[in-house]
Amino acid sequence: MELKPEQQALLEQWVRAHGTPQQVVKRCRIVLLAHQGRGDMAIAAQLDINRHTCRLWRGRFSEEGADSLWEVAEGRGHKPRRGLAQKIVEATVGSKPAGQTHWSTRTMAKAQGVNPSTVCRIWQEHGLQPHRQETFKLSRDPQFVPKLLDVVGVYLNPPQNAVVLCVDEKSQIQALDRTQPGLPIKAGRCGTWTHDYVRNGTTTLFAALNVAAGKISGHCFPRHRHQEFLRFLRQIDAEYTADLTLHLVLDNYGTHKSPAVQRWFARHPRFKTHFIPTSSSWLNLVERWFGDLTGNAVRRGSFASVPDLIAAIELFIAEWNRDPKPFIWQAKAEDILAKIERCRRRLEQIQPGCTLPRRRKAAA
Repeated sequence: MELKPEQQALLEQWVRAHGTPQQVVKRCRIVLLAHQGRGDMAIAAQLDINRHTCRLWRGRFSEEGADSLWEVAEGRGHKPRRGLAQKIVEATVGSKPAGQTHWSTRTMAKAQGVNPSTVCRIWQEHGLQPHRQETFKLSRDPQFVPKLLDVVGVYLNPPQNAVVLCVDEKSQIQALDRTQPGLPIKAGRCGTWTHDYVRNGTTTLFAALNVAAGKISGHCFPRHRHQEFLRFLRQIDAEYTADLTLHLVLDNYGTHKSPAVQRWFARHPRFKTHFIPTSSSWLNLVERWFGDLTGNAVRRGSFASVPDLIAAIELFIAEWNRDPKPFIWQAKAEDILAKIERCRRRLEQIQPGCTLPRRRKAAA
């Protein structure tokens, strides 16, 4: 039996893979040994199987190809109900239980007359998770494509002798304190705290993420007006040497485009601005760092005052900068645009009255 190089590579890959069923592995070995010039008797003796089995799978491979080796024969015992999986999948994605927003394994099992473990297995096989829901929003910015290409281009191909900084503010960070002391973690029990809290004020963090180095420049202010933003820009200007051009990735918040800020940028030509499209905060890498700050220093903290909150934020920034880890942007602009176009088409299929602006192709 002669195998093409790609067929031989595929069968060898299946033999090595940990997830390949053993019966499929044995069939692959039959074909590979036949390719080496072995006869049915020799293959049967080596694999401890019947010679008719060798002849059977050699013939099927010759007639139907490699996919025929994955045929699974039905054994003894209760036979599965035909079409049950398809029926459950269609009910999961196309309907809802009466008076509820989504299916659970028990409600679906009751509706279909099966065991909840059967529903759980079918959902796992088809990648269905009705209990989960994620958020999204498509930008309606008419300049979406040019802005996207500009920002992604700065990430993937940064300019020479320049520093790319993702700048944004995290406003209204609350200094929350619990009404009673919590219990610390111990073996067999997680830490506890009260469900209610006391608000002790807020602060706003202005932060700039150095995309290449991963370091953070930050400062907390009581408000987030253009006056505070100008003070933060002056801080950035002082931190980097005058021979470096600074490319700032910003969102469309009014503070970033106020006349005073625009005049300041005009007097400091080494600052180059790149504005992300509206409703596209995922394009600004500093938002990813804000998630780490919230999860590791703010959300589970108790702060008796705003200065305590500011001290915790500054400590987190200092520890981060001791061993910074850059966030590497890998998504290409064409892949992002293709994904958004698929989402737009799907939304228009579900909601015919929902008209979203089509993406105009950028000039070559």
